Amino acid sequence: MSLPRLATTVATLTALVLAVAKVVVGFMSGSVAVIASALDSILDMVISIFNNIAVRVSESKPDHKFNYGKGKIEGLAALFEGLFISASGLFIIYEGIRKIIHHEAITEINISIYVMLFSMLATLALVLFLAYVVKKTNHLVIKSDLLHYKTDLLTNGAVLVSLIVVKLTGWYYIDFILSILIGIYIIKEASEIVKEGFEILLDVSLDFETVEKIKEIIKKEPLVLDYHCLRTRKAGNRNFVDVHLVLTPDMKLKLAHTIIENVEDKIRAIDPDKKWIINIHADPYDDSHINKLLEECE
Repeated sequence: MSLPRLATTVATLTALVLAVAKVVVGFMSGSVAVIASALDSILDMVISIFNNIAVRVSESKPDHKFNYGKGKIEGLAALFEGLFISASGLFIIYEGIRKIIHHEAITEINISIYVMLFSMLATLALVLFLAYVVKKTNHLVIKSDLLHYKTDLLTNGAVLVSLIVVKLTGWYYIDFILSILIGIYIIKEASEIVKEGFEILLDVSLDFETVEKIKEIIKKEPLVLDYHCLRTRKAGNRNFVDVHLVLTPDMKLKLAHTIIENVEDKIRAIDPDKKWIINIHADPYDDSHINKLLEECE
């Protein structure tokens, strides 16, 4: 099992344990904030399961049917996750408003505090482990998981604080108000996930910094006169680069091939942990105006 898949498996099991504990205590105590946190943990588990599947599928090799691999499964998973999370956020807001209207109080406050404290410690341990995996693999899915669980750590802390306030002051409305805020926050986070999913499916380019590095590599290559039609995209753990290089018209094929290989090697060195699919076309002159007419480049 690869390290990214191990990370998503550990995240799934952690979320499962926390979800069960929070659901039991949430319904025992009547705390909407704890129930909201439980739903968030259930969603975390679902997300980690999808991430595990996405990692496994995206790591599969290209075949005769999927020539470019299956990296875009991450975009589909992100869309599903985002919509699912948005629905849960709306439910949390509804529950918070309903309990305010019906003046439902919280019971078993002590056990609610204990389970949220346990949740914070477990989430902290998971965040540290995911940070280690990201440092080792720089995997995009694990980076997303790490960011998500970091926000969970803050959410759990907020719920814990609200429970302590309720215990000390008896003002249980803070619990319901916080649950509504958590619901709004969840919907906001979900919108970011949906946006990322759309970008993957619509072939968003590589990040600005990476594209600039590619441009610098090409510009510094001594025998490359110019370049055009630079296009990039990503799918799973694969980065795709297409570009036209302008070389001397009477250059021998062997030398042109050597130059192209040199450029490819330098581009791959930008992030050795990624799989790079690079397609470089050699031109004897700048034909970008022709390509623009054919709508092949911007």
